[in-house]
Amino acid sequence: MSETPTRPRVLSGMQPSGDSLHLGNYLGALVNWVKTQHDYQTLFFIPDMHAITVTQDPAELRERTRKTAAQYIAGGIDVEKSTLFVQSHVPEHAQLAWVLNCITGFGEASRMTQFKDKTAKGGQEMASVGLFTYPVLMAADILLYRPQGVPVGDDQRQHVELARDLAKRFNHRFGETFTIPEAFIQKEGARIYDLQNPTAKMSKSASGPNGLINLLDDPKVTAKRIKSAVTDTDTVIAYDRENKPGVTNLLEILSTLTDKPIATLVSDYEGRMYGHLKVDVADAVVARIEPIRTRTLELLDDPAELDRLLARGAAKARAIASVTLSDAYGKVGFLPPLGTVA
Repeated sequence: MSETPTRPRVLSGMQPSGDSLHLGNYLGALVNWVKTQHDYQTLFFIPDMHAITVTQDPAELRERTRKTAAQYIAGGIDVEKSTLFVQSHVPEHAQLAWVLNCITGFGEASRMTQFKDKTAKGGQEMASVGLFTYPVLMAADILLYRPQGVPVGDDQRQHVELARDLAKRFNHRFGETFTIPEAFIQKEGARIYDLQNPTAKMSKSASGPNGLINLLDDPKVTAKRIKSAVTDTDTVIAYDRENKPGVTNLLEILSTLTDKPIATLVSDYEGRMYGHLKVDVADAVVARIEPIRTRTLELLDDPAELDRLLARGAAKARAIASVTLSDAYGKVGFLPPLGTVA
């Protein structure tokens, strides 16, 4: 087993499932990832293998994978401080997933919330085996790098719990191999809600585009969507998730962007109208994401350089992953490859 790095190691990723990351991805994940670079040994990846659990257009998937990587970098991921890579560039992910599949119970996998939710919508006959075993591949993604922490949203906590259970099970059966990871759940600003349906989390699968703030949208589109956000028939700017979800969402966005406590913002807007809040939120959002959009487009203009950076990241990731996989393979009884010493 490799030595624990001087700084604790963390790993996380976001699927390339849209043409752009949205504000929820940025404020709920990417901003926090950037902060962790200073105190942790960080690995961030684009889970393109997870993306094909549903039907994808191959050319579109390649384009979205590059776009996601470019937005990671434009949003502040420093490729000199962090290891940035594409999941399919590191074959050890799939190789370890098979080993973990073989110690995962069928009932255990059946209870995973996301599989149940997706099959409830589309029916089990439309679900692939890949979708069913998706959480096991996610466990492999995590355990392969022996991280101490996994920054995730609260809705992903169950997947980290499965990774912990499988790590403990493997270690018990075959000997100490995997680090037991902890879920790092961001408490503040972790969940940004849909602008048109502020009781639902902002998501690429939203019923309409007007509820989304995409990082790569034209700034005028972004401002228009915020100014058209659903609020309520009242006129009082107050923080009340149950009764004023739209206003509360806008306050949370502005608080996260300005680092002002929500109580301070509520006091600042006393006696003012919703329009004032929407204009200020729109200005703050555009000011933050317009430079990210510009830098992303610059990176996408040179795909060869972007691919070079990703290849370098994959090489760094494989240097860690190959050691873990070799250890796990040896523990379960696989013969060492020809030319290697057992």
